[in-house]
Amino acid sequence: MRPRQEITEMFSTFAQLEKDRFSNWLTDRKLQRSIQNCLNEPVDITTSENFWALYWHKNWLRQSSYLAEMHLSAYLQEPCYWAAEKIVRRFTNTQYELADYFQMAIAEVKTILNDFDSNKNSSLKTYACMAFSSRLKDILRQRKEADICTNWGLLRKVSKKLLLEALHNAGLSPTQIAQYRLAWICFKTIYIQKQPGGINKLLEPNRQLWEAVSNLYNTERQSQLTPAGPEYDYSSIEQLLTYTGICVRAYLYPTITSLDVPKPNQESSFILDLPDPSAKSLVAEIIAQEDARNRQEQLLKIDTVLLTALKQLDSQSQEIVKLYYKQEFTQQQIIQQLQISQPTVSRRLIKARESLLAALILWSQQTLNISVTSNLIKDISAALEEWLKIKYVRY
Repeated sequence: MRPRQEITEMFSTFAQLEKDRFSNWLTDRKLQRSIQNCLNEPVDITTSENFWALYWHKNWLRQSSYLAEMHLSAYLQEPCYWAAEKIVRRFTNTQYELADYFQMAIAEVKTILNDFDSNKNSSLKTYACMAFSSRLKDILRQRKEADICTNWGLLRKVSKKLLLEALHNAGLSPTQIAQYRLAWICFKTIYIQKQPGGINKLLEPNRQLWEAVSNLYNTERQSQLTPAGPEYDYSSIEQLLTYTGICVRAYLYPTITSLDVPKPNQESSFILDLPDPSAKSLVAEIIAQEDARNRQEQLLKIDTVLLTALKQLDSQSQEIVKLYYKQEFTQQQIIQQLQISQPTVSRRLIKARESLLAALILWSQQTLNISVTSNLIKDISAALEEWLKIKYVRY
């Protein structure tokens, strides 16, 4: 049996890391009150840590209780830390530090709780020690494959089921998903056929390959798509599949978010003797000024990226985008102005916007070195629309 204070701390405190090492324990008041109320109920309540671990685990299984989940997350902080430290010692040639591994591991708490069977394993902590290490190794293996795998290699490997899930997760419409799926099928067919050494020696696609893919797509769309949709030239097919690869990578390898991060409308009540983050100070002002300068520089770079991408569109598409966004013409007015059909106007607008979006996403990946997720793609898409409607008119 352990003292009640020790049991309280086990199920209500979270590890704080500083300079990639353990610093101290942070106590959550809500969890502290919860466990204290439990301990104070009957006078003869047990103070066995394993009893309370199993108690909260059963509570979580039955009710999907967020409170139980957080108690267990607090309880598993220590085995999570030791698993992260073990991985750091073993894999010294990775880009991650102990704090990164700790966050990766603690984000797997739900998986570990789901897999834990109290009938087969009497100790949740012992099971978690092994499970955290195993999950970290799996994550490293997956991320290594993702890092060394090009978009084209990733598209060759991914299953149809995962591809459709990734495109749906990115917010594409059913019509767009059907077009992207057909482009992917044509790409796989041509890509593997064109490899000189078979599928084990995959080369970077070239213009000849993209032309072959676009030709196959334009032929197949007549019978495979309803409606058939627009034709795509080799450049458009390349951009479409580049965006598809980004969606798949974002879906398969999302950004790690710790379970310890409070959810919206959830109480967050760590009792910390830390400075008020809203307090004014010279350092805070300097940081704010630097952040503002960096944001302004990034906005100017985004303008350059989008204007460059606009100039790379064919002349008709540039004129349609200009009339639609700068001069605020309706599609009917554009039809009358340019003497072209409505499907052509609609197709050119969609194609131009997809080209700009792909250019902006690629720039975000390469320049900002950020992980592109489905939510980020949606945010970039919304920002692009705002740029076209508000800022583009100034140029």
